[in-house]
Parts: sequence; C-alpha cells; structure tokens
Amino acid sequence: MKILVTPTSLGNNKNSEAVRLIEDFADEVVFNPYGHPLTEEELIPLLDGVDGYIAGLDYITENVIKKAPDSLKVISRYGVGFERVDIRAAGERGILVANTPGANSESVADMAIGLMIAVARKITFLDSQVKTEKWPRTSGKEIFKKTMGILGLGAIGKAVALRARGFSMNILAYDPYFDENFANEHNIRKCTLQEVISQSDFISLHLPITESTLNIIDENAISRMKDGVIIINTSRGGLINEQAAYDGLKSGKIGGMGLDAFDKEPPGISPLFEFDNVIATPHAGAHTSEAVEKMALMSAQNVIDILSGKDCRFIVNGCYIQK
Repeated sequence: MKILVTPTSLGNNKNSEAVRLIEDFADEVVFNPYGHPLTEEELIPLLDGVDGYIAGLDYITENVIKKAPDSLKVISRYGVGFERVDIRAAGERGILVANTPGANSESVADMAIGLMIAVARKITFLDSQVKTEKWPRTSGKEIFKKTMGILGLGAIGKAVALRARGFSMNILAYDPYFDENFANEHNIRKCTLQEVISQSDFISLHLPITESTLNIIDENAISRMKDGVIIINTSRGGLINEQAAYDGLKSGKIGGMGLDAFDKEPPGISPLFEFDNVIATPHAGAHTSEAVEKMALMSAQNVIDILSGKDCRFIVNGCYIQK
C-alpha cells in the first residue's frame, strides 16, 4: 500500500500518532515536498501508484481525478470542507471521498466567539494604540443579552450557540437541515434566512459553499441588517461578497467584521483592511493542537478503514459511486 499525505502540519509532525498509524499500515508513505497546498501540476505526479490520499487544501479537480492512477481508492480530507474536491468525478471513478466532521468544531467555535468579542470591544485596535504610546477612550459594544444570528447550525454552529448562551444572548438560527431537538433543548429560535439577517446584532457564518450560499451576504442582505451589525466569518470566504462588505463598512451600516476566511487566500492587501473595525486572521480557526490531532487521526483512520474493506461513516460521495 502507498499513501500520499499532503497536509503540511502532518508532514511537519512525523512523530504524531496519526503518522505512526499510517506508517504501520502502509508500505510506503509520501509526504508533501512543497510545503504548500498542491497545484494540479504538482499533485498529479505524486499520485503515481498511490492507494490512499490524505488531502490538505489541494485543488482536486476533474482533471486530477481523470489522471489519477487506477490504484487510488480513497481521498480523505484533512478537515470538514470538501468543496475543493470534485466528488462527482471521484465517485464516477470509484474513488471514495471522506472527511472529518466534528474534529475542529470546538476550535472554530472558540475562534468565532473570540473574533466577536475582539471586534465588539475593539481589542486589536486598542492594543495597537497602547503599544504606540497612545491612550484612547473609545467605546465598544456589549455582547451580553444581545441577539446572535447563526447561519448554519451544524456542528460548529451548535458549538457557537452553546458559547453564546454563556453571554445570555438571544439566539436565532437558520439551517436548511434544522435540528429541532437541539434548538428546543437550548432555547434557539428557528428562523428564516431573512429573519436572522434582519434581527441580529451579531451574525456568525457557518455554512458550506454551495450554489445557493455563494455570496449569501451581498448588498441586498446587508441593506436589511441592523445598523452597526457585526459579522463574523470563520467558514468560507465566498459566503460574503467582499465589495458589498466594503461598501457596508464605509457607510457605517456594518459596525465591524471578524474574518477568518476570504475569497482569495491569502488575500493580499484587501480593501477591507482599510478599516480599523475589521479583524483578519489567516483561516486559522481549526489550528489548535487539539483540533489538528483529531483531524489527523480521523483522516488517517478513514484511509485505513476504506483500504481494509471496513465501513467508514464519513464518506461524502457515496451517491456518485456506481454500484
């Protein structure tokens, strides 16, 4: 068995339990030699003779799948999102794609709440002022008993909701696959998308990127929001139309943003960075030692289970596998 491992955090920690699992199982393990997410041109040669592939943020396009060897049986995403993988093309070639749901939920939820507090209380701005010998008296915004709107009540959205309860927040949530039992247990109000957008003081995004969610926060959505709304995105950059967000910040309609995801990553010098009330982080919500360990173990176990002929609960393209 030959396994390709492209997440750099795994390649940089070869003494981890996950790497030991893979090396004990496989005859040969190939690590990412480039130190960054792979392009098509870099990835295709590395797949030669590979049976299982633990994938980081590489773009696994239809062309990559088409040129993959017949030996490839499983692609295990080191993370939850799989929008960079052409799961249909993989399924049509009989390649199973799996992910690691829940592995990073607590870490990303921590980041969302941290960004919310930091934006509301202008923490990074005040820090920079004090460190340049200034002593400003500027007002922030309280979180206690305010209304939190959660778009996407999956594992991460639920973890954010539980944390928001600690601030006695009124929690509204939208999700096309709404968990009524969880919402009832934790006093979360089921809302339409428009209700969440129009009634929330804080909006936290936890939706995947699909045709229906792309640019879900656009000029029209922002126009319906409360004045001074604070928007947090620890999910995917494409959920927010960045030009509309810029216009909303410039007009004051948006009171601040905490962004851990961008249309283009890294974003370069984004126009959004003109504003002191925008806090930006490098898609680091899942980057804690605890989450990394969970994702590594789950992604490794997915490969081992599938190549061993065992059941795997985390296959995302079963509907495309030809029986």
